Amino acid sequence: MTAKIIDGKATGERIRAEVKAAIDKRKAEGKSIPGLATVLVGENPASKVYVRNKQKACAEVGIHSFGYNLPGDASQEEVEALVRKLDADPTVNGILVQLPLPGHLDEEKVLTAIDLKKDVDGFHPVNIGRLAQKGREPVFTPCTPAGCMYLLEDEGVQIAGANAVVLGRSNIVGMPVALLLTKANATVTIVHSRSKNIPEIVRGADILVAAIGQPEFVKKDWVKPGSYIIDVGINQVEDPTAKRGYRLAGDVAFNEVSEVAAAITPVPGGVGPMTIAMLLKNTLHAAELADQS
Repeated sequence: MTAKIIDGKATGERIRAEVKAAIDKRKAEGKSIPGLATVLVGENPASKVYVRNKQKACAEVGIHSFGYNLPGDASQEEVEALVRKLDADPTVNGILVQLPLPGHLDEEKVLTAIDLKKDVDGFHPVNIGRLAQKGREPVFTPCTPAGCMYLLEDEGVQIAGANAVVLGRSNIVGMPVALLLTKANATVTIVHSRSKNIPEIVRGADILVAAIGQPEFVKKDWVKPGSYIIDVGINQVEDPTAKRGYRLAGDVAFNEVSEVAAAITPVPGGVGPMTIAMLLKNTLHAAELADQS
């Protein structure tokens, strides 16, 4: 068996095109242009790249982008004051506080300060709480988990009744995607650093979402033949033959697992492009919510 490649880049581009078309229509109808504010605290190089990519994507689909950079020693009061200012700004439909924040800041308090209808990252405790509750829906769903689910659904995967295993329990990916899979009626097992017999648990998965940040952790003999693999990991692996001296690898040993899986996301080109695509989609939705208020 050779796995089908789940092309997140192509799917993400399709979503971007749909968002752009919807924004063009808004302009033609005289409605407001969606606006996204990004808040970056400090000089984390990876965070700066992520924010720059998000701002570039906004420009490509016609979303107004407002960038706010605070110094790494900014106080809790300064960060929360900026968030409250953006909450009150009608030209800002979505607020994205780039995580992680410097260690001296209370992340939960900052996220809680974001207006629920502007929480396009989906990390407000109330949104996560609604995600965890039966019969309730969040205003926004975290972008990477939403992208994972979109890829599975777009692939036509039967999620209801499936055994799903999530490797990792982070607030950003592992826990929210486990909650989404549960909402979709999968039977979900979360695997983490204290789990025992990890290969045995993974072998029972019809659907595997790997998000632990360990390169090529999941091996071929761990994987159930015919399963669906969503690899969220993006890891740098030393490679002297590569131009930059390293290559990117997921949490799954792609080449060998591809021999047994039904379908798998590549790294890069899988989940990564979906994260920004879902952010753009959420920002458009935030503008639509503002129309109703």
